[in-house]
This record gives sequence, C-alpha cells and structure tokens, in this order.
Amino acid sequence: MTSERESGATLDPKYDANGLVTGVVTARDGGLLMVAHMNAEALALTQSTGEAHFWSRSRGRLWKKGETSGHVLRVVEMRVDCDQDAIWIVADPAGPACHTGEPSCFYRRIVDGGLERVD
Repeated sequence: MTSERESGATLDPKYDANGLVTGVVTARDGGLLMVAHMNAEALALTQSTGEAHFWSRSRGRLWKKGETSGHVLRVVEMRVDCDQDAIWIVADPAGPACHTGEPSCFYRRIVDGGLERVD
C-alpha cells in the first residue's frame, strides 16, 4: 500500500535529520551535472526564482549556484522521487556546473582503484 506522500499530488519533501534532501541536477540532454543538498528554503527559492539554490553542508549556509561565477543553473523542470527524499532538477547551465570549471562534477571515473579523466 502506498502513502499519500508516495502517490498523491502534494509536494511533501521527506527531509533527513539535518533538514536536507538530495538534489540531482541534469542538463536537458540528460547529462549529469551535479549533486548537492537542499533544505526547505533552498527548495522554495529554487521554485520561486527559477534558478537552483542549495544548502552547503561544508559552509553551513544557503547558496545559489553561480552566485560568484555567474554559472547559474536555470531550472527547466523539477521532479521528486517516489518517497520525496530526492529532487531531480533539469536545468540549462549558464557555464560549467562544477566549481573546478568542468562542465560536470562527474568528470572522472573509477578504474582499478584510481581515477581516470573522462573527456
């Protein structure tokens, strides 16, 4: 039997003990750009502004993707997973998604216990 959260039409994110849900960001073409965390304020700002906002666990503060670089993520569509503990954002990136300058944060693959760059 599924719950209202799993099958209903009400957005009711299931935040973890730290008040966060996982945010997965892809480009329109399906390419994985980044993964970050969102609290209720980040989710609300993302919905109201159309630009991706997240909660930085390392800095302990809210941040808008691209706030210093200008490489914002313009939201095309947002989806929630079945139990509402993860948000999928489809976005148009205004530049590299990764703080390293790479188009995606996932630019290395694990090979033989090490890392190999993916072009």
